[in-house]
Amino acid sequence: LLDEEGSLIFKVDQSGGLQNNTVLSVCEDMDGTLWLGLDNGISFLNLNSPYRIYQDLSGLTGSVYAIQSFDDILYLGTNQGLFYKNPSSESGFTMIPGTEGQVWTLEVFNGTLFCGHHEGTFQIENKKARKIAGIPGTWKISKIPDRSDLLMQGNYGGLNILEFNQGEWGLRNSLENFDHSSRFFEIRNYEIFVNHEYKGLFRIKVDKDFREAQAIEVDTVHRGVNSGLVKYRDDILFAYKEGIFKFDASKKGFEKDTLLSEIFDEGQYVSGRLITDNLGENLWVFTEKNISYVTRGNLDNRNVIRTIPLTEIERRGIRGYESIYGPGDNGDYFIGTSNGYVRLNTEMISEGKFEIRLGEISVSDRSENNVNNFIIDPRDEGEFRNKENNLQIHYYSPEYKALVKPQYQYQLQGMYDDWSDWTENTSVTYSNLPHGSYTFSVRGRAGNSESLNTASYSFSIARPWYLTGLAFMSYFLLAVVGSVLIHRTYRRYYRGHQQALIEENKREMALAKARNDKEIIKLKNKQLKKKFKNKNNELAASTLSIIRKNELLSKVKEQLLSSEDDGTTSVKQIVKIIDKSINRNDDWEMFMKAFNHADQKFLKKLKKAHPNLSPNDIKLCAYLRLNLSSKEIAPLLNISPRSVEIKRYRLRKKMNLTHDSNLTDYILTL
Repeated sequence: LLDEEGSLIFKVDQSGGLQNNTVLSVCEDMDGTLWLGLDNGISFLNLNSPYRIYQDLSGLTGSVYAIQSFDDILYLGTNQGLFYKNPSSESGFTMIPGTEGQVWTLEVFNGTLFCGHHEGTFQIENKKARKIAGIPGTWKISKIPDRSDLLMQGNYGGLNILEFNQGEWGLRNSLENFDHSSRFFEIRNYEIFVNHEYKGLFRIKVDKDFREAQAIEVDTVHRGVNSGLVKYRDDILFAYKEGIFKFDASKKGFEKDTLLSEIFDEGQYVSGRLITDNLGENLWVFTEKNISYVTRGNLDNRNVIRTIPLTEIERRGIRGYESIYGPGDNGDYFIGTSNGYVRLNTEMISEGKFEIRLGEISVSDRSENNVNNFIIDPRDEGEFRNKENNLQIHYYSPEYKALVKPQYQYQLQGMYDDWSDWTENTSVTYSNLPHGSYTFSVRGRAGNSESLNTASYSFSIARPWYLTGLAFMSYFLLAVVGSVLIHRTYRRYYRGHQQALIEENKREMALAKARNDKEIIKLKNKQLKKKFKNKNNELAASTLSIIRKNELLSKVKEQLLSSEDDGTTSVKQIVKIIDKSINRNDDWEMFMKAFNHADQKFLKKLKKAHPNLSPNDIKLCAYLRLNLSSKEIAPLLNISPRSVEIKRYRLRKKMNLTHDSNLTDYILTL
């Protein structure tokens, strides 16, 4: 590419990103983009882009960790070593011998270029490296205020001091009493702040000659992976996932800076790496979606945050080890990537103007297991049948940038009133939309620029046949006919139900009467049992009374007969009176009356079964019916128990009972 005077501006070939080196046609569009027709494809060059990308497709240089421009030479510190090239030359990068391996930092102090390396610290002169300190792992090199002859470097194992002595730089001493890895450190008033990702923030007080750590304080609250520490405008700033914090000397601690912490809002934090440019004017911060930098306002010195729409994916950085150098001689910044660098011209960053346009609209009819697709123009009216309720709407932006991809946000009024999240998709699908009227709207943004317009498309989906006016009229007629049929059916049902209730009530009344009759019978039986029990009790009491009376009289009789005067007339008269009392029929009649009340059927059954029994036999049977023993029966009959046994024997013979049959059991069973 040549300028107006014919001088070469830059050259692009296959090694720089073209698909091949055969360019058959060239076309510049209205935005200044140069389109190249190749023999096997199309490539383009965005001449107005603020970005210039250098990619090492061969993998020679590796991932870039540090960039520095010194004596018109561009230096890259990578994981492969230290490389250099002349920016105006078309040749590639060349490695400086002796620097093979990981390079962590490149710094320029007092006209000298220093290289912090895994193997130690190198001084670069005339494209050659000379090791000046062999302590492994030099993370960072920094000036010591008010000491132009001293530099401090942070290493894997602590802090070390470089000294300029007799025209050469060399290692003077290691800081005693501190041996922690010091990737990030800052110096202020004989205090050193060191950030360790896992152990926290160290605040170290040193002697005036920077030889010994005299006091160490550790803040373990503020720490985190990929955290960073930097000095910006005399403020010590610390950044990690919770925000950006500023050291407050009055409180002797870090306080959150609400303005700067806005950079990490909306979950954009990926790294707390903070970098100041070589002029100390801008503070650079890397987030997921942007590169942000803090600068002074145009009217005052207050901090102002500006963003550059370069995402983490597009810049291909190394998380936690981001690098940026600038501004260079022409105001450009160099941003290290995993396979090269991006050259950024902040003056060319502008808010582009672009529009959003609707593409084709695909409509699907999925009725009856058949899928019928057709495409319509968004300028046509959108009136679809009810089954044509599956739409895919395409939209796009004519703005094309390699590193800034447009994003879209859409809304479907009538279904979803809220706008969607931002997305890079250029189409959206709506399935099974209900009937109704809809308006689809889409808007876009590219980087920090928003689209000039919001594209819209209105359409409607017809009601299904069962929701049309004719369908509702049919529903009304069916409802009327159904109401009549239901009324008649209900009347028949009610009558049948009423008759069933009457029959059920009759059955219930009959069952209730039967239950009542049963209860009455049960009560009568209970009363009869109670009456029978009372009669038995009376009979038992009467029998017991007769037995006791006769026993008493028998004892009196025995006493009289055994007395000395038993032959006198008076004694004999008394004995006769006693015999008469024992043999009185009144007792027997009273007993039989009670016995008949208690057991009315027994005597009838007995006389029917054995009509030849005498009255005395019947009397004995009655006593046996009461289950009385021979001893208890003897007083009642005024005979001895032996005589009772004889009567029992004779009774058995009259009843023709067998030898094995028990007389009492037989009588009890009648």
